[in-house]
Amino acid sequence: MQGPDDTGSGISVHRFSEKLLEQPVHFHVMKLSGGFFLWIGTAPVLSNLAVSVNSRLDSAPLSTLILGDPSDPGPSSLSQRLARRTKKQVFLSCQLPLSDGRLALLVENRIKQEMETRPDAF
Repeated sequence: MQGPDDTGSGISVHRFSEKLLEQPVHFHVMKLSGGFFLWIGTAPVLSNLAVSVNSRLDSAPLSTLILGDPSDPGPSSLSQRLARRTKKQVFLSCQLPLSDGRLALLVENRIKQEMETRPDAF
């Protein structure tokens, strides 16, 4: 399912899906003022939440895990890379095993592709 929605509150919503490694993966983007929230998954669950923001004092964005398993660096790492790429604050929830390197690469490449074709959604 694709398409932006405007909630009337300055938050716009964009959804897209892709079949990756034979499973449907859904992406839900909420564009916020100065950043965005990105949810990635196969089922409607929120088991982790990471946030990253660029810093004047360091070239690498600051990142922390707000919710979820702290031994899983996947959500924090991905939110950090997206913050660096977009120069925006990124909230990210990923309900996929990003420890699988193939899946993580496919997910990140699909996000980059969507950012290139729909920069206004981020």
